[in-house]
Amino acid sequence: MREKPFTNQQAAARKYPLQFLCDFASSVLDNETGELLEYRHLIKNPKYRVVWSKSFGTEIRRLATTTETIVFMSKAMIPQNRRKDITYGRIVCTHRSEKKDPYRTRITMGGNLINYPDDCGTPTADLLTVKLLLNSIISTPNGKFMTIDIKDFYLMTPMDRYEYFRMKLELFPQDIVEEYGLQDKVDSDGYVFCEVRRGMYGLPQAGIIAQNLLTKRLNKAGYFQSKITPGYWKHNWRPISFSLVVDDFGVKYINKDDVEHLISVLKQDYKIDTDWEGTRYLGLSLDWDYIKRQVHLSMPGYIENALIRFGHEPPNKPQMQPYPHTLPTYGATIQYAKAADTSPPATKAEEKYIRQVIGVLLYYGRAVDSTIITGLSSLAAAQATPTKNTLALIKWILDYAATNPNA
Repeated sequence: MREKPFTNQQAAARKYPLQFLCDFASSVLDNETGELLEYRHLIKNPKYRVVWSKSFGTEIRRLATTTETIVFMSKAMIPQNRRKDITYGRIVCTHRSEKKDPYRTRITMGGNLINYPDDCGTPTADLLTVKLLLNSIISTPNGKFMTIDIKDFYLMTPMDRYEYFRMKLELFPQDIVEEYGLQDKVDSDGYVFCEVRRGMYGLPQAGIIAQNLLTKRLNKAGYFQSKITPGYWKHNWRPISFSLVVDDFGVKYINKDDVEHLISVLKQDYKIDTDWEGTRYLGLSLDWDYIKRQVHLSMPGYIENALIRFGHEPPNKPQMQPYPHTLPTYGATIQYAKAADTSPPATKAEEKYIRQVIGVLLYYGRAVDSTIITGLSSLAAAQATPTKNTLALIKWILDYAATNPNA
């Protein structure tokens, strides 16, 4: 099925196309070839096989043993009335340089096949809320910033209604097959089945059930979420506030004791990582100068990786303008709109390329480089019927990004 175009409304709301999310978020970028490699590619490549097989084994043990999120079983063990709800499991590999273990493998469930009857919407702080929080920190005397990350956030939430997924036995490392006796559970088609007993990535209800439980625990300790701004939290009387995006806390504080209180509350039920320097948050690098009351936001390496991803060479002549402007007709009373684009339509492959470039640059533009937002909005609006001229404009904005890679 052909995917619907990525609209400018989606761009404004950060609702990226499904294909973009699948292509970009679940793969590892090979810096030499520019290819996006999924798990099935990584385990066949001698360069990556060992490290990613080990990473996958770590994820299985985390799910099946440490958190008791999944239980391996044969298909015959699944209740007859639930077999129609069996979905697929997907292996997602990403390289997260800001994490202690950068080689991250996660197993996600095919949420599109899950029949969950209740509301799945989860309130999180958007980028504007985060920026306002950062600005308030440098505007507050003695204000400082630190981050907290809850480990295995989704996996720590019990579910009343279990779910089920399957995966091919051939994907599992041999030590995992032996450790969990998977050879005895495989069916005639080569699948192993899992019963999911706690919240897990990919479950449409995972976010809301985990958020509701966290909310209950924070409320008990005096923390409450704003009724006006989703994802923004304060305490009843302590001078502390934070933005919450899934399991990532960006904390504004004045007194260290207030942070210690929040940490102690979270540690009662979760394992957490803390960064008192507050130098990384939501993919942003933060350079704090509390004396001058300044914070500089950047995303080092983001554009370089994007250029490799799209096979785009930096221009020979620097491009200093993010998008071509319309020349005015000086002296004319009426300024006519520019002529309609009559260039040939883009191919399907070019349409996909255009969508992916817009998706990759959009977060960068909203986060650190607002100069490209106007051009991206125009390009997003043109996606319904992209042409060769649209493709040329995409290359134009990539030239600009390559010329100015570190906003």
